[in-house]
Amino acid sequence: MGLPVLLDSLTKGRRRQRRRSDDLRRLVTGLARQDFNRRHPDAAFGPVVVLIASYLEADNIGDVLKAVPVEVDGLAVSTLVVVDGGDDATEDIVAERGAFCCVLPANMGQGVALRVGYTLAGAHGARYVVTLDADGQNDPAEIPDIIAPLLAGDLDFVVASRRLGIDHTSDRFRRTGVVLFAAVINLLAHQHLTDTSNGFRGLRIEVLSDVVLEQDQYQTAELLISAAARGWRIGERPTVWHPRASGESKKGHNVFFGFQYARVVFRTWLRERHP
Repeated sequence: MGLPVLLDSLTKGRRRQRRRSDDLRRLVTGLARQDFNRRHPDAAFGPVVVLIASYLEADNIGDVLKAVPVEVDGLAVSTLVVVDGGDDATEDIVAERGAFCCVLPANMGQGVALRVGYTLAGAHGARYVVTLDADGQNDPAEIPDIIAPLLAGDLDFVVASRRLGIDHTSDRFRRTGVVLFAAVINLLAHQHLTDTSNGFRGLRIEVLSDVVLEQDQYQTAELLISAAARGWRIGERPTVWHPRASGESKKGHNVFFGFQYARVVFRTWLRERHP
């Protein structure tokens, strides 16, 4: 088999694999939206939606939901938890707390789960979306500070910054990564941010309808670079970064996480540079 024939075969194989992945993603997300409609046939969100993607976080999600404010600056807050597969009791805890719930029948990755949540938020009346982690590292009491610049009309996208605030974690590798990736993304996206890998953020719903999101994991960088490329106003607010309440991170070990995050950064930059 000659080299051209081998390369053609490999290319076709990658295309088939991509089609299978796309088909599976469409199937799972379609079933998730059906699940949401079954649970909440008359759903109507408040202007502010707090969106949480959760995978095997039953031990932590209850306390997180308990701390979410019911309103911000006179605007009603709705909480939506997208359960990204798993077989723990997360969906039961969400129901007990009175939050909206959508369950993916298989674990697809945080990026897929958040995209389902963004779609539901836009379809059911949200004007602002706040995302935070299910593991207790973000304090929901800070939500009013995060979205204040959005409500004032000063910014379109606000990222929480542990470097401007307080970081109570002790992982020096992750801290170094935060600094390194901020420098890289600032260079590529022409921004002046200190914490570009923080999943605690607030956005206007118009931003979410404009950006291009394709990553199944590590969506934070993709969302930020895509929004910057489209000219949305992006800023930061300080936050207190807590250790996980319990359990282990689902993002993988440090080296794996760093490699995958870097891959997403450069793939997104190339895509946005040459759409």
